Amino acid sequence: MESFFTRYRNLVVLLVVVVAQMVGLAVQVRRNTSGQSTLNTKDQSGVRLIRLWANAIVSPPEEAIHFMKMGAIGLWENYIDLRGVKKKNRQLEKTIGRLRLEQAELLEDARQGERLEALLKFQENYVYKTLPAQVYGTSGSLGSHVFYIDKGSADGLKRDMAVITPDGIVGKLQDVFPHSAQVLAINDQTSGAGVILMPTRIRGILEGNASGQLEVVGVLADERIKPGAQVLTAGDDMIFPRGLPVGVVEKIAPDPERVGFVYVMVKPAAHLNRLDEVLVITSTKPYFSAQAKQDIATSQALDGTKAASLSAQQRNALINAEDLPTLLEPNVPADKQPLFDSAPPALPPQPPQPVHPDIFSPPATAQGGNAGQAAGTGPEQGAPAPITNAAGNGTGKTGAQAVPRRHR
Repeated sequence: MESFFTRYRNLVVLLVVVVAQMVGLAVQVRRNTSGQSTLNTKDQSGVRLIRLWANAIVSPPEEAIHFMKMGAIGLWENYIDLRGVKKKNRQLEKTIGRLRLEQAELLEDARQGERLEALLKFQENYVYKTLPAQVYGTSGSLGSHVFYIDKGSADGLKRDMAVITPDGIVGKLQDVFPHSAQVLAINDQTSGAGVILMPTRIRGILEGNASGQLEVVGVLADERIKPGAQVLTAGDDMIFPRGLPVGVVEKIAPDPERVGFVYVMVKPAAHLNRLDEVLVITSTKPYFSAQAKQDIATSQALDGTKAASLSAQQRNALINAEDLPTLLEPNVPADKQPLFDSAPPALPPQPPQPVHPDIFSPPATAQGGNAGQAAGTGPEQGAPAPITNAAGNGTGKTGAQAVPRRHR
């Protein structure tokens, strides 16, 4: 039996020649007349035709394989491998919620720490003894402004003790229980405090109205009261010490019931609607910290040293004053003292004039000259008498010009 190549030899040879001719043409052909490939216009002009044919034959199977690969990868990653993602997502959501709560707690702890630090610093520098307390509840009524603290009679608290913050006054203790106390805020209608309006020093009574706002009643209309003026406690209500900040004047309104009086609306210095920690004044006696006591002791020691030096100086001054002449005579009445005598001063007593003056004799004063002239001892007032010589004749010269004669 003849083989396939023997039987179709001529056809096989023709097919091989045609394929070889086509391959040769494909190798030689690079571009068309316009400079672009005939099969793909996006290819470069130097691409051979055989390369285009090879790409056209190989690309479809390769793209199909790549598409199948990507589809398998996507199916694995997006479906098969995500079976535990839902569980992990729930765990992550719980973790995020817990971290948010911890962050909020840490933030609140940080804010509370700042408030407690400021409260402790104020307590250390405040002159009166105070007790810190935590606010934990309110009355729950819109018409009543009271709240509760976690300190009571077991901690030494009593009724009508003042409650303050570093910003200003808050209220007073209304009811005291063993381990808690009820505080009546200053903006309650039943509350009150004596205040002073600065800088006019006008006094009034601080009360709360139905809306929970602070107002000073019983104040006469005065042009010097301006918005923004500071309001301090007066100390005459026997509850709040004097000089504590209350707030600032917000506005002034006329009193419709009393002519000539005004309502002074006050913006409180303390945040009455969001209180967390307060201080209760347990004693109005001055209380000083250890550092303040040390400073006071140092100041007193310096003042003692200064007082001792002043006492020594005063003692020396008294001793020196005893040795000095005084202007007051001990045995003379007060109206006859030389200090109060308006008469002209008398002339001091003159020393006696020498009988025979010489060059060593003091000069005669006006009084002595008059006496000499009256006795005939000198030619003119105040001039010394002439000196006689040995013969007894007057020379007419004074004792300063003539030679004196010593007398034994």
